[in-house]
Amino acid sequence: MNDNIADLLGKKAAYYLDHVCQKITKDELLTPGKYSLKKVFGDSNRNPQVLRSLAQLYGQGNLGGTGYLSILPVDQGIEHSAVYSFYKNPDYFDPENILKLALEAGCNGVASTFGGLALNARKYAHRIPFIVKINHNELLSFPNKYDQTLFGKVKNAWDMGALAIGATIYFGSDESDRQITEISEAFEHAHQLGMATILWCYLRNEAFKTADQDYHSAADLTGQANHIGVTIQADIIKQKLPTNNFGFKNIKFGKYDDAMYEALTTPHPIDLCRLQVANCYMGKIGLINSGGDSKGESDLLEAITTAVINKRAGGTGLIMGRKAFQHPFKDGVNLLQRVQNVYLDNKITVA
Repeated sequence: MNDNIADLLGKKAAYYLDHVCQKITKDELLTPGKYSLKKVFGDSNRNPQVLRSLAQLYGQGNLGGTGYLSILPVDQGIEHSAVYSFYKNPDYFDPENILKLALEAGCNGVASTFGGLALNARKYAHRIPFIVKINHNELLSFPNKYDQTLFGKVKNAWDMGALAIGATIYFGSDESDRQITEISEAFEHAHQLGMATILWCYLRNEAFKTADQDYHSAADLTGQANHIGVTIQADIIKQKLPTNNFGFKNIKFGKYDDAMYEALTTPHPIDLCRLQVANCYMGKIGLINSGGDSKGESDLLEAITTAVINKRAGGTGLIMGRKAFQHPFKDGVNLLQRVQNVYLDNKITVA
């Protein structure tokens, strides 16, 4: 399946496909490619088993060997409640269908819960890389709180054949200090066992949402979350696509200077995402952006647009769940593969 990405983007095609980043240029980045892992981790402290796990993840599926990733994440049954997440497609109450979707779509790996992956480990762990999400924000505490709770131990994930663990930290939340400590220790243990690590670097604080703007996806704040994530040795960073900027300045906290915004960014979405990539050690630690909510008919266009922004910014791929599993199986496979085509299209280059 070969999409004409320009036709899909329509009137916005030139805006996304012809943009050139002039603040942080592509020559300053390490961009994804066949030898990215060797360049980044060849001289690092990661042991050979971690390198093997990363090589398996980057070598799997339709994007295998390109330096890009397409990961299917399904932990929404806990994060958003199972009924709300799966009522559009009840087949996914059965976690085996999650694994079937990832395999059929040619994903690099599947990220899901201890229970869902463990139930199918003997049948699938050798067929597609498992990424066990080790903590969650469960929704039965009332009122809801911004916290992530460990649901199991790293060794449990290793025992079931997983090659990576994933975790979320809610940076800016009241519990963020504890979460940073917990996940730093979990990542250290995972690396000792030879597993790779992926960090969901999300922001949660009521003060980040003002009367005028929601800065939970601001480029400067999410970029700083990314920078903390790579500091605790995440091998891959997951982040929401930035939708605005000036979080530090307009909320009036932290350290900021008007000159830093002028020096590093413009309002263009590719430049905003480039700032996220720069905060991942100038692209050396891969940035995967999330696909966001499923909105129905607009899902394909939104997914393609996100993939173009991520790729042209110097990112490493997408981790897309709801836009795929909240549709019929064949439609989910189709959407994931068409997003993968963005990364396989040599005409779409780093800006």
